[in-house]
Amino acid sequence: MVNPTLPVSLLSSPCTSFQLSSVREAELERLEAARPRGLGSREQGLVLRMARPPPPWLHAAFLLLWLLSLGRAIEIPMDLSQPPTITKQSVKDHIVDPRDNILIECEAKGNPAPSFHWTRNSRFFNIAKDPRVSMRRRSGTLVIDFRSGGRPEEYEGEYQCFARNIFGTALSNRIRLQVSKSPLWPKENLDPVVVQEGAPLTLQCNPPPGLPSPVIFWMSSSMEPITQDKRVSQGHNGDLYFSNVMVQDMQTDYSCNARFHFTHTIQQKNPFTLKVLTNHPYNDSSLRNPPDMYSARGVAERTPSFMYPQGTASSQMVLRGMDLLLECIASGVPTPDIAWYKKGGDLPSDKAKFENFNKALRITNVSEEDSGEYFCLASNKMGSIRHTISVRVKAAPYWLDEPKNLILAPGEDGRLVCRANGNPKPTVQWMVNGEPLQSAPPNPNREVAGDTIIFRDTQISSRAVYQCNTSNEHGYLLANAFVSVLDVPPRMLSPRNQHIRVILYNRTRLDCPFFGSPIPTLRWFKNGQGSNLDGGNYHVYENGSLEIKMIRKEDQGIYTCVATNILGKAENQVRLEVKDPTRIFRMPEDQVVKRGTTVQLECRVKHDPSLKLTVSWLKDDEPLHIGSRMKKEDDSLTIFGVAERDQGSYTCMASTELDQDLAKASLTVLGRPDRPRDLELTDLAERSVRLTWIPGDDNNSPITDYVIQFEEDQFQPGVWHDHSKFPGSVNSAILQLSPYVNYQFRVIAVNEVGSSHPSLPSERYRTSGAAPESNPSDVKGEGTRKNNMEITWTPMNATSAFGPNLRYIVKWRRRETRETWNNVTVWGSRYVVSQTPVYVPYEIRVQAENDFGKGPEPDTVIGYSGEDYPRAAPTDIKIRVLNSTAISLQWNRVYSDTVQGHLREYRAYYWRESSLLKNLWVSQKRQQASFPGDRGTRGVVSRLFPYSNYKLEMVVVNGRGDGPRSETKEFPTPEGVPSAPRRFRIRQPNLETINLEWDHPEHPNGILTGYTLRYVAFNGTKLGKQIVENFSPNQTKFTIQRADPVSRYRFTLGARTQVGFGEAVTEESPAPPNEATPTAAYTNNQADIATQGWFIGLMCAIALLVLILLIVCFIKRSRGGKYPVREKKDVPLGPEDPKEEDGSFDYSDEDNKPLQGSQTSLDGTIKQQESDDSLVDYGEGGEGQFNEDGSFIGQYTVKKDKEETEGNESSEATSPVNAIYSLA
Repeated sequence: MVNPTLPVSLLSSPCTSFQLSSVREAELERLEAARPRGLGSREQGLVLRMARPPPPWLHAAFLLLWLLSLGRAIEIPMDLSQPPTITKQSVKDHIVDPRDNILIECEAKGNPAPSFHWTRNSRFFNIAKDPRVSMRRRSGTLVIDFRSGGRPEEYEGEYQCFARNIFGTALSNRIRLQVSKSPLWPKENLDPVVVQEGAPLTLQCNPPPGLPSPVIFWMSSSMEPITQDKRVSQGHNGDLYFSNVMVQDMQTDYSCNARFHFTHTIQQKNPFTLKVLTNHPYNDSSLRNPPDMYSARGVAERTPSFMYPQGTASSQMVLRGMDLLLECIASGVPTPDIAWYKKGGDLPSDKAKFENFNKALRITNVSEEDSGEYFCLASNKMGSIRHTISVRVKAAPYWLDEPKNLILAPGEDGRLVCRANGNPKPTVQWMVNGEPLQSAPPNPNREVAGDTIIFRDTQISSRAVYQCNTSNEHGYLLANAFVSVLDVPPRMLSPRNQHIRVILYNRTRLDCPFFGSPIPTLRWFKNGQGSNLDGGNYHVYENGSLEIKMIRKEDQGIYTCVATNILGKAENQVRLEVKDPTRIFRMPEDQVVKRGTTVQLECRVKHDPSLKLTVSWLKDDEPLHIGSRMKKEDDSLTIFGVAERDQGSYTCMASTELDQDLAKASLTVLGRPDRPRDLELTDLAERSVRLTWIPGDDNNSPITDYVIQFEEDQFQPGVWHDHSKFPGSVNSAILQLSPYVNYQFRVIAVNEVGSSHPSLPSERYRTSGAAPESNPSDVKGEGTRKNNMEITWTPMNATSAFGPNLRYIVKWRRRETRETWNNVTVWGSRYVVSQTPVYVPYEIRVQAENDFGKGPEPDTVIGYSGEDYPRAAPTDIKIRVLNSTAISLQWNRVYSDTVQGHLREYRAYYWRESSLLKNLWVSQKRQQASFPGDRGTRGVVSRLFPYSNYKLEMVVVNGRGDGPRSETKEFPTPEGVPSAPRRFRIRQPNLETINLEWDHPEHPNGILTGYTLRYVAFNGTKLGKQIVENFSPNQTKFTIQRADPVSRYRFTLGARTQVGFGEAVTEESPAPPNEATPTAAYTNNQADIATQGWFIGLMCAIALLVLILLIVCFIKRSRGGKYPVREKKDVPLGPEDPKEEDGSFDYSDEDNKPLQGSQTSLDGTIKQQESDDSLVDYGEGGEGQFNEDGSFIGQYTVKKDKEETEGNESSEATSPVNAIYSLA
């Protein structure tokens, strides 16, 4: 056994091979830069890696075990004679399930193999006489079989196993066999328990005695757990204690349940029912605020008193190594708090913990220093009391020096030591081969001195097994130790010539298991050198293990261990190889991220290249499952869309066969807070209430605000409204309320990430009613017809209604008259006044009223009755042309009485009648321009088409619609600059010329005077001289000669009128194709195939086959024989098209048809007379289209190259297989 961090298994054991323990130093100041972080080693099948770094206390424990192992006695190899040794046995208190067969274990080793027999209750147990009892083969284990019947209780008792061979007898512990019991609960009828509210109460469980004791828990008869807190809790004895009874305790019944471990059964006691006598009827609202619930219920406050234990003092005894459980349960109003203290000292913080709402104190693994006086203090605002518990710690026997096997050579001296301690002090009894030492035959070479047996001048006859039994009133210990007298030369017990690899700078130990009698001395040598290794960086322990304190490169080599005694010597070798440590040089860093983002954890590793590296990740010290949102790479871990469940500690574990290094980082995910809970309403008043809540988890981002919302069930049930907002530091707020609203509240927590889900709603609370304190808003009066006026307003909501039966008093009268107010009561949000004059002002008032009264006097609002269409049109319209696309208008204002409503705007309708160019179709769609009625009588109409005839009319517009139209005005627009030429196309038929084509502008905007073309050559970033060409208005084609085959060209083309140069279009010529490539590729492929050995051999084989066929035909012809002649359709196939051999193509008339939907230019049109090539031969479907720059030649070249290359690779004329078929 080898530990990855500390040398634990350092025993030179006869049953183990060469072992290695590599220990990482805590600090290597001298070589800090190269300090390894790897832990552990694995070699020769020994797994030494750790899943996680051990805590510091574990290092100390491993070190202690390692030091103890160095002094452990050497065991005898099994091929040598030796007395028996017990290797496995059942526990002292052996409790069995009555439904299963009984198994009592006892196994031992020895040479010769030992035989077994048993005693039961200190008397010989004759197994052969009981058909149910058998003993396993080559073992002393008893099996008692109940498949054919029998009662397990008949076999209860104390059993002891004896293992014997010719050299002695070994004993097992005395095993007490008990059968598990789960007795039924006695039937009983329980009367209701009557108790006064506020009084203490104990419900006794009294479970039936079981073996082992059952687990007790309380539930209702409907199997609902009883909620426990510091007021109501279960004691260690199983009873249920009420520090004070409240009226809500009647809402359930109480049943004690006992769960039995072995039978896996639960037994339920008949339930208790409570009847609580109270001075106040049950009202849930009085229990909302726990500190005040007693006074609200009229329960008298009381000082604490102890319910368990009774009185002011008690005592308790506990055994060393067990758990000490102290318990104090107190009654009182309010419920008392419990605190624990130790007289004259502090509670042991490393072993003490509080349970059951501080009512119990548990101290684990008790030792003698835990004895003393403890006291519990129960206190509430009425006072306090204490109870003192005197704790005495006793101890069953425990080993100080357990006897170990003694191996001696003839004539040697030795001793067996049996030292134990306990409270009271245990007695020691020696036995030999299971019999008291006093009754054994005398041995002059043996002397007993209390707890020690001394052997002098030991002889072969001294071989035996000795038992030491130490006991007191609390228990016993039994140990076997044999004395073996042997004469054996040294022997090595591990495989020879092992190869062990270790990590640089680690502490390493080499074990050399050996045996011999007398015990040999062992020495170590390195690389055959004569000096013994001990001192400096080496240390040899008494058992022969060699420790190298810090491995260096120069420690690599061959180590030899030599064991010597008077009978001879033996040696073994191990080759030690030193490897570089595995180090994480770039560790993952702690990160705080928002939910939904992406995070990357780095982990870059340096390791010995001769070792295989494995990088894995742990989350919260458990293997990480790499899901779909994660990506693991050699040096990083990426998490996409981080969620709350991704939060935790991430450990990068870089490991090889020998060591590993760990680096840990924490990932904190900032998420939306959890919803608040447990909303409670207190301090209920007519216009306010206090709302209290328990905050939810902030998910690592502090809560900044709480938003409180309310819902009422009268006007808008189910709709939540914001009420108020409070800082995130509070969890209680006073809310101002409106009258006559049945409120229900909920709370939303807000942090930087977002808002939580709303809390569950609170209870409802209805306020009392009152007269309205406001009136409806947004009151308006507008006509929907020419003879009415509709009065509308925004209805009042639930928080402004203030009472039931909300209604509205609507008043109106004509403005600036002395007529009385008209009024009507309305329950909706509109009222229509009919038979009104056209567009006259009215004074309007709307007042709220409910069953508690009227609201305040409302404000007066001016409204108007309905409008009619205007009766007049604008006159004296004057038009002035501003430019080719805009005109200025001027007109006379109409009289206000002809508007018959609110003058909204003057509107001009205009349309393009025709173009001044002949044969040019124009759209006569009517357009409009609006001019606000209060901004004068001038305006501008823009965005007109140049060189066109327009017509224009004007109208007056009010809320009802358009008035009559004015007289129609006509005007022309002057010439403008043209739009860009259409469908500008660039073609490259060869490397010497470029063809340009274009169409006339869509909008000439005048008489075209010509075209201007500017172009410049460029090659990369180098530009040539710009050239300008002017063309007549009818010219739409131009060809230029290229200056070189490499440069490209940039063309800018625009049209002109007399006004000037219009919008231009710019295009670039495509990159010139490389025409030399296809021919070269075709030639190279031919040369390559022609020079291939397989091709030459295949052609020779074909020629030979043809020659043989000709000879056969000649022989048959010379013999006059007949042979069939193929029909024309069976003539061997030759090349179908000689043009395919030289890379050319044949175009059929059918293929010359253009593809449907194909494009050959920028505008997407095809003109067959402009192209001699068919697109069908250069692509499939839409793939034979032009590029966006209008170039087809480049595609033609690439496609041709591709087909020429494919023709070389798949043509029938060049395929050897097709050639064979043509000869068949």
